[in-house]
Amino acid sequence: MHYTIIKFICVFFSGILAGEEFIVRYGLSGPLAAMDDKSHIQLRQLLIRRLRIVVPVIFLATFFSAVASLIFNDSSTGFTLRGAGLAILITWIVITLTGTAPINKGALEWQPDAPPANWQALINRWKRLDTWRAWLAILAFVLFLAALHV
Repeated sequence: MHYTIIKFICVFFSGILAGEEFIVRYGLSGPLAAMDDKSHIQLRQLLIRRLRIVVPVIFLATFFSAVASLIFNDSSTGFTLRGAGLAILITWIVITLTGTAPINKGALEWQPDAPPANWQALINRWKRLDTWRAWLAILAFVLFLAALHV
């Protein structure tokens, strides 16, 4: 019974993480690009301030429930799928901590009226990294979901 709850929590939070990542990457990208530079930077800074709290909470709930689902695993195929999902989450956090988070931290210091000369190059790098993050989160969700049915 408890194992079923752990699996549900893992799938639930991995789905929330995948959805959040998909919307940030593909739902917000177009509107941000259509804004003037000052508005773009102001909105990006507001989003960073909000999401730097929300996303870690979602990630940690996903990560720890994934670890628990491995510990209390009930099938070898499920273990393999959950293990792959966990490995993908670890890749996601490495990209986050070494790639997007440092860019976000720097972006909070940008002056909307006078951004750094390379700000658009940094945003383009962030987009490339965030594309990886979105698809990794989706893949982890798919693996955790598939593990429910084996």
